[in-house]
Amino acid sequence: FVAHQTQIMRTTSTGAWLCRAARQPLRRHASVRYLAIKSGQWIENIDYETKFVHAGVSPEPVTGAILTPIYQSTTYVQDSVAEYLAKGYSYARTNNPTVTTLEKKIAELESGYGASCFGTGMAATISAISGTMKAGDHCVITNCSYGGTNRACRTMFSDMGMSFSFVDFTDLATIEAAIQPNTKVIFSETPANPTLTLTDLTAVSALAKSKGLIHICDSTFATPVIQRPIELGVDLVIQSTTKYYDGHNITVGGAVIAATAEFHERIKHMQNVHGNIMSPQNAFYTLQTTKTLALRVAKQCENAQKVAEFLESHPKVDVVRYPGLESFPQRELALRQHKNNLHGGMLWFEVKGGTEAGRALMDSIQRPWSLCENLGALESICTCPAVMTHANMLAEDRLKVGITDGFVRLSCGIESAGDLIMSLKQSLDALP
Repeated sequence: FVAHQTQIMRTTSTGAWLCRAARQPLRRHASVRYLAIKSGQWIENIDYETKFVHAGVSPEPVTGAILTPIYQSTTYVQDSVAEYLAKGYSYARTNNPTVTTLEKKIAELESGYGASCFGTGMAATISAISGTMKAGDHCVITNCSYGGTNRACRTMFSDMGMSFSFVDFTDLATIEAAIQPNTKVIFSETPANPTLTLTDLTAVSALAKSKGLIHICDSTFATPVIQRPIELGVDLVIQSTTKYYDGHNITVGGAVIAATAEFHERIKHMQNVHGNIMSPQNAFYTLQTTKTLALRVAKQCENAQKVAEFLESHPKVDVVRYPGLESFPQRELALRQHKNNLHGGMLWFEVKGGTEAGRALMDSIQRPWSLCENLGALESICTCPAVMTHANMLAEDRLKVGITDGFVRLSCGIESAGDLIMSLKQSLDALP
């Protein structure tokens, strides 16, 4: 408004501004229409990439801190008995504000109704199975999964009266043939650890729904950057946040993302009774690392593609598998199911000369590769699954799905692809 350098006042009857000298309404400035927009409000229809930074997060209401605080508290004071849980929190085993913020972020990124965060990836898997099965129930599960998942089903859950059929999930007819009258769950993992075999999530989800079954998918290798299984009909998605969500080798954690309120309540109940909720400190770290998830995964996919192409061209490499290669057996499904032609940071290969040569390569690999467990981190990692990640599988089961003692699993980080290739070349060239 323009006041013409005179005192102005508001009338009590209309609220219109008047000039005390002229007693005439002041001219409205042309920019007044912008007063409807306020700092701190969100624009409409933000892009998916923006959600990695901001989804689920709001400035702390007391101080305006841009980062969600670490609420390191066991208990929460109530205003009265009648208002118990009015603020949503009572005891740290059940809910924690820092963890809740991460759960909201992950649920939004994964296109889910809600998410539950756990102390480890295995805690997430255990809770997903516990929340959907009981004694006497049967599950059709992939014959190639993370070793800890395989062991839990073979030992702990089987001891509790549940049964499991481990079958090839690259073939829909095989999955359907394994369904029994007491089947309750179909459990997929895609891309599979460590063989990278893919499951057609749309087809398997349709099969599960036609039979009244629950479809659980471990999508750790893909991340929501590459595929969002709930959008393809999956009921529950498992993420080991230790891997790509963290991406910095800092934490261990897991999440189960539910497609519906009913499934979400089941998993939250398991989280509460098992007491395996993620710690607020780890939730805080993961809130920060998730902001760069899309950027990191894009670079890791780029590096994995270059490394895979190099390995495929080297004369001492017997076989290499990466969904981005034209030679990948399920190339059509990879192109159809994976978003933006991104196929992950994981690949595997075997060298000519068998187990002895494969072990020799792993024992000679130079930095920037690190010989260790874990995957999805900024640092590139070389792993021997037969000894490390999948040692708890039965040897015959490992060999059946192609995990030999000389099987080399690579997790590509964000270093120079040229440096990663140079290290591999030196080790390969040194083989007899």
